[in-house]
Amino acid sequence: MKRVLSTMLGVAALGISAGLAPATLVNAEAVTLGAAVSFTGKYSTNGKHTKNGYDLAVKMINDRGGFKIDGTPYTIEVKYYDDESTPARGAELAERLIQQDGVEFMLGPYSSGLTKAIAPVTEKYGVPMIEANGASRSLFTSGYKYLFAVLSTSEQYLTSAISLAQEQAERDGKGRLKLAMAFENDPFSLDVRAGVVDDAKKAGIRVVIDDKLPPELNDMSAILNKVRALKPDILVISGHAKGAATAVRQLQEKRIDVPMVAMTHCDSADIIGKYGAGAEYTLCASQWAPTLSYSDDLFGSAADFAVLFEETYGYAPPYQAAESAAAVQVFVDAFERAGTLDQKAVRDAISATDMQTFYGNIKFDSTGKNIAKPMVLYQVLDGEFKVVAPTEWAAESFVHPRPKWSQR
Repeated sequence: MKRVLSTMLGVAALGISAGLAPATLVNAEAVTLGAAVSFTGKYSTNGKHTKNGYDLAVKMINDRGGFKIDGTPYTIEVKYYDDESTPARGAELAERLIQQDGVEFMLGPYSSGLTKAIAPVTEKYGVPMIEANGASRSLFTSGYKYLFAVLSTSEQYLTSAISLAQEQAERDGKGRLKLAMAFENDPFSLDVRAGVVDDAKKAGIRVVIDDKLPPELNDMSAILNKVRALKPDILVISGHAKGAATAVRQLQEKRIDVPMVAMTHCDSADIIGKYGAGAEYTLCASQWAPTLSYSDDLFGSAADFAVLFEETYGYAPPYQAAESAAAVQVFVDAFERAGTLDQKAVRDAISATDMQTFYGNIKFDSTGKNIAKPMVLYQVLDGEFKVVAPTEWAAESFVHPRPKWSQR
């Protein structure tokens, strides 16, 4: 399989998005990473965050001089296609990148469903793929040898919310809790559900609502009407960015009072920017927070990355952008340690990764999962995301119960 190597002067002709390299690198060879990402369709918001994270890491790496293999300087480029938020299209584009464009290394798409569609293609051709946005645990039970994920897996996303609810109930002397759940019918969200169900069972929490979100994620009125009637102690929701936005909007519109509401994808949905006070007290699962103490020699601290990202793109970085940037860093680290661009050697080097980035510690187990980084839980307090769990990393105390709408 041919290797895609080009000069920096060829960037525009190839339709590749990357930061400009210093003048001293205009003759350096470039390693092209392929990526099918959602620029349109229901995942387009997080697709944008994914691309911005990739591009910022590429720019930083190239601006500092790229990297070297056996004395030869290289830069990084990314060739993108729009997967249209459709798994079949993602698989088709992965084939195109590998077979027609000659790409030998892949960055992942956004979402578990798209990653699940592309992984068999990269595995078939022995193309290493480092992905940052496919957390479904089923991705790591299929025996893939060329798939690696820098993020925590999906069953962990809302486990801290269930633990926090149980801790609060014990402090309050409250009896058995009631739980309402609403999940998108996609691999990621169903895995989140499985983790919540397991944890609720262990904690003795009774599930009173267990519903699927509507396919277009634009109206959860039927679910919220049940919530109003059954009065659960906890409401958990997972429907990516669009599902989070719909939930926050309709909870406010319908004045649904729930003591505790936890969901995924709050930051990428920009619930604070869109809904202001309506987002207050929402609990949000996150892979990363800029207040954490991780750092590296490319971006500096997590806070440094957040400042740079906002200066570059005009908005605070959601975790999808942070983990995407980290995926590019892992590739460069593996290229340097492998000392070659041979795909199998690079794959082996990725497998042996043991590093800290601004996003967190990264070390893969035999299935390709990152086993070195836990999840965190935000709460929206005074218009900001504040880490409230795990307790040892908490920046603020958890506010419970959510004030009733009539009291706000």
